[in-house]
Amino acid sequence: MTFLRSVVGKLWFTILLLVSFVLFILTVMLLEYTQNNNIKVTKSDLTHTAEKIARVLENHPDDKFPLGLEISWEILDNDTKVLIVKNSQDVYYSPNTEKGKKLSLSDIKNDTELSKVFSKNITVEKISNLSSEMIRNNEDASYSIIGVPLHLTDDKNGAVFIYQSLEDMKETSRSTTRFILLVAGVAIILTTIFAFFLSTRITAPLRKMREAAFEVARGKFDTKVPILTHDEIGELATAFNQMGRQLKFNMNALSQEKEQLSSILSSMADGVITFNRDGTILITNPPADRFLQYWYYENGEFGPASEAIPSQVMELFQEAVDTEKEQVGEISLQGRHWVILVSPLYSNRFIRGAVAVLRDMTKEKQLEKMRRDFIANVSHELRTPISMLQGYSEAIVDDIAESQEEKKEMAKVIYDESLRMGRLVNELLDLARMEAGHIQLTIDEINISSFINRIIHKFQGLAKDNEIQLHADIDIGISVVFFDPDRIEQVLTNLIDNAIRHTPKGGSVRLNVTSEEKGILIEVKDSGSGIPEEDLPFVFERFYKADKARTRGRAGTGLGLAIAKNIIDAHRGHISVQSKIGQGTTFSFHLPRK
Repeated sequence: MTFLRSVVGKLWFTILLLVSFVLFILTVMLLEYTQNNNIKVTKSDLTHTAEKIARVLENHPDDKFPLGLEISWEILDNDTKVLIVKNSQDVYYSPNTEKGKKLSLSDIKNDTELSKVFSKNITVEKISNLSSEMIRNNEDASYSIIGVPLHLTDDKNGAVFIYQSLEDMKETSRSTTRFILLVAGVAIILTTIFAFFLSTRITAPLRKMREAAFEVARGKFDTKVPILTHDEIGELATAFNQMGRQLKFNMNALSQEKEQLSSILSSMADGVITFNRDGTILITNPPADRFLQYWYYENGEFGPASEAIPSQVMELFQEAVDTEKEQVGEISLQGRHWVILVSPLYSNRFIRGAVAVLRDMTKEKQLEKMRRDFIANVSHELRTPISMLQGYSEAIVDDIAESQEEKKEMAKVIYDESLRMGRLVNELLDLARMEAGHIQLTIDEINISSFINRIIHKFQGLAKDNEIQLHADIDIGISVVFFDPDRIEQVLTNLIDNAIRHTPKGGSVRLNVTSEEKGILIEVKDSGSGIPEEDLPFVFERFYKADKARTRGRAGTGLGLAIAKNIIDAHRGHISVQSKIGQGTTFSFHLPRK
């Protein structure tokens, strides 16, 4: 069955069927023609022979009649039999007539067709059996009988009946059939050889094209088909090679466009998320991945294996698909703010999905907040000491203070406030120098255990006064680290002081030092009230204070964390904060080994 389904089998079967059909029609027509022609020729020969015998007998009447019979018998061949009817009594059979195969006079006279020789004196012909007994037995008509009138002078009209078996003509037809079948067999064999030769010439290039097509399907676009002929198959091979080259060119162009699109998406500052029609994510870039990670963390999921999408984004996507218009929205996660623009994507006239562009507006909001709060913060920080300086100095000038002790007390308040103003101005100057890149670091080899224990010991008194537990955990594998001890102590002092001030009684503050592949990680964890989510992006900005009331007992200048961030940046590290309301706050910074 596989052979018949192949091109070779189909071509061979088609040619063989066509040749067989043509030979069948030709055989039928040739046999019909041969049989009719043989019968016609045989009848013509028999009629001619019968007329010749009749003339011979008419030329030898009376006493010469026996001589005429002898001459007549010589005219006959072995397959032809003759019945000469001189009159009703004189009937002569040819010597080659066999017993049981004689044509009787009674059968002739009883036959309406043959009896016309006597009644109408005409030549008759018929294909029939020799006797009525053969007719009654339904035997096939197997003899050609021809009757010719015989005119003798002294008798009534006689007749010459000549007959011959049709078996000779059938044998001729069978010989012709065998010859035609032999020719047909030779033609079929030659046709088969020709078909296989032709199909091989056709299918050999086709097989090579099939193998080349499989190679192209596997991505080998350089595969070429050899051009063996210059006919339609050769043109097909040429077209296949051109298709391969064009396909390679198109695939390279698509690959370049894909790489360019990937590079563009990766280098974009804005996040891009492409959605399918059903809302599944097709493409994301790194900023979009960070946005989704923020959302996973916010919802307690562990992405990006999760395929969940923020509900706000899905609502914008659905509206964009339904209305076929751009949709704009905002979303806030972990203290960061994004503006989302969702636009429908079209395939011809149908919407096939949407693309969402996420722009991180946190920095802009921070700048806007800093612009609004900077003057208020600075004026608030300076207003209190200036007011106190002005009030106490006026009291001294107006002699409100009567005793020397009261004057000293007022002078001490003026001195303390001046120191506070000086400290604020110095921190502002330090911060300005750091942000300008003028910070000077003195890198030294530090034993981390003794360094951390000294800082913890320094704050034990303050922690004990506030009934707070202060602990330090240091990895055993860490021994020596390189950094500026004074600057890192300033950072830790600020972080621990903030942790103690914002942790209620009975709480705890823990300092963890762990080793990482590229450096060390230092964490300051407290069990305090935590930082509101909306304030997290601003904790490292100048004048930020967690205490919104800005009470003098708990508030500093608001510059400590900004200075700490600049110190860590100068060490080529990074500092971050994680916090939830009621669960405490964790400040962590990473210092590289070199």
